[in-house]
Amino acid sequence: MTLDIRLFPCRADNYGFLIRDRATGAVATVDTPDAEAILKDLQASGWGPLGLILNTHWHPDHTEGNARLQAETGCEIVGPEEVRRVAPLDRAVGDGDQVTLGETTFAVTATPGHTLGHIVYRAGVEAFVGDTIFALGCGRLFEGAPDQMWASLQRLMAWPDETRLWCAHEYTASNARFALSLDDGPEMTAHAQAIFAARERGEPTVPTTMGVERRLNPFLTAGDASVFGQRRAAKDGFAG
Repeated sequence: MTLDIRLFPCRADNYGFLIRDRATGAVATVDTPDAEAILKDLQASGWGPLGLILNTHWHPDHTEGNARLQAETGCEIVGPEEVRRVAPLDRAVGDGDQVTLGETTFAVTATPGHTLGHIVYRAGVEAFVGDTIFALGCGRLFEGAPDQMWASLQRLMAWPDETRLWCAHEYTASNARFALSLDDGPEMTAHAQAIFAARERGEPTVPTTMGVERRLNPFLTAGDASVFGQRRAAKDGFAG
């Protein structure tokens, strides 16, 4: 089971992902922030037709391209039931379900917090985590409560250190500044400096790994839901 993955910027700070099952050539996109950008990258990839959309949650910057992509490619759309609020959805999936792309099988994990129906997809070491977790950050609690998001993050923390987290936004420099306000030790400082340098060069900071986030992400090191909630509220008002 081997995936090829293409990452490309969309909108102001989203990332688009095209993924291909190497064994069969089957192609999917994870979320649809910008149909035009996805179609352009699909053409550049030379991978062939788009067969599947995997939505992580209902927010428009993750579903806005569903209708156009399906109209132009005939692809199937899979995601949480909440996607139907704003966009087409062919098959609703939830916690414990599986989705196949060629010979690759994705396990679906529910991660309520950012939205109540948010899900993530993992196949081997590759995990597409939407807005649940970011490099040195996590999603805002637009619908869920701190204890829900804390529980969701604990589920992800059970994954192996080598798991690659394909986060849906480039928020890492801002997240690093917040992380430094809580921890200015040598490891965090060196990691933040590497992030700032990468962004100065125009390079993405995604993916990150579960091992790095387990050690340095202030929302994973919070220790309990109460401290997590305090940190999430502090980040919401952080201007650094």
